Amino acid sequence: MSIPDREQGLQRRLTSWQLTMIAIGGAIGVGLFLGSAATIGIAGPGVLISYVLGAFVAAIMGYALAEMASVHPVAGSFGVYADKYVSPWAGLTVRLTYWFAQTVAIGAEVTAVGLYFGYWFPEVPPWVWIIGCSALVLAVNAANVKIFGVLESWLAMIKVFAIAAFIILGGALIIGIGQPAIGLSNLTAHGGFLPHGWTGVWLALTLVITSYMGIEVVAVTAGEAAHPEESVPRAMRGIVVRLIVFYLLAIFIIVTVTPWPSVAETGGRLTGSPFVKVFQGIGIPFTGSIMNFVVISAALSSVNTNLYLCSRMIFSLSRAGYVPERFGSVDSRGVPFAALAASAAGMAAAIALAVKGQQGFLLLYGIAVAAMFFVWTTILLTHIRFRQALPPDRLRILPVKMPVHPLMSIVGIVLILALAASTAFVEGLEWTVPLFLIWLALTAVFYFFRVRALARRLPS
Repeated sequence: MSIPDREQGLQRRLTSWQLTMIAIGGAIGVGLFLGSAATIGIAGPGVLISYVLGAFVAAIMGYALAEMASVHPVAGSFGVYADKYVSPWAGLTVRLTYWFAQTVAIGAEVTAVGLYFGYWFPEVPPWVWIIGCSALVLAVNAANVKIFGVLESWLAMIKVFAIAAFIILGGALIIGIGQPAIGLSNLTAHGGFLPHGWTGVWLALTLVITSYMGIEVVAVTAGEAAHPEESVPRAMRGIVVRLIVFYLLAIFIIVTVTPWPSVAETGGRLTGSPFVKVFQGIGIPFTGSIMNFVVISAALSSVNTNLYLCSRMIFSLSRAGYVPERFGSVDSRGVPFAALAASAAGMAAAIALAVKGQQGFLLLYGIAVAAMFFVWTTILLTHIRFRQALPPDRLRILPVKMPVHPLMSIVGIVLILALAASTAFVEGLEWTVPLFLIWLALTAVFYFFRVRALARRLPS
């Protein structure tokens, strides 16, 4: 049975516009709105360089995925590609790991929602908001994919307009429209542009790179895209460019409008969004509350998208025969409900860790970071094998091509592995890679003792 036939049942109802907005929804989340506080604390204003380097790695990964997704537009995405071009173990492990990473990321996102609501309701326990938001997102994902696509597009648009407004207002403050100009002095006034040197820039990149993790959703949604051969490459190019512009300008505004130590977070604890703190500092009425509403919407959007991704990965694993058959079933609306329910585990983890407050977020976030380093490395390894196997006539007609192949893929792999090793020196992330290696060992045991014989019998 071919891969597209194996994954029948899902509905191809997502447009190119919805693919782009869903990808924005998955990528622009707590990595920017909350995690940026930690990256600024590590690198100071030099974090701008970290975001440029992160964009470079993300562009490499985006081009690699767009190539493969235009040839194989299936819900299993890079997991299916790894199965086909690397090995069944790689296909199983990268899908399980991506499911694990996104499940943990869901927990981090809903934990962030609890922290955000604390801005308005400091006396209410975070777990109250976590449970309420989890129920809302589950209900949305239980609807058909068209409803999901429309709602996620609107939530992503809130993010885009809010970031644009933030950039415009911040720019006005910097150049002095309506009040004395702030200027650029904050970029160098508090220990210089690189207060922690180039080491700070590199270590900040270990967290910055996660702000771009989410663009792979474009490849996953290819299984439900109306015209994937055209829409997936277009959406991937669009999301990479938009993220680079949004991230660089937004972070530039933060470290220019206010002294960077006032928004930085250190010690492995996160207490709130630097976006909200910037508006609090400039004294414009209600802007802090407005931005807090925006970051809550952003977190909910990311939870919504990540839950979608998780459910499709488990669906794909079931259709490949790796996990029980019930997870590959779909209801009358084309929703893999059993896979959806299994993927809600991250929300339960968030509730359990809510008692740890700010440190609970960074613990969950760090584990997801380590898992995504493995996923991105596997994607780039798969892309190298994909290119080797692709017939020359098919290569010539690809709608998007990775430049300077295979050098770019190799450079991406080296950078990601170096970043993974560097997490040992980032406060709050020291144990995330070792903990992830335990997970990787468990998946290897699972494969070799329970799945290997089945994988050998699967059609190529």
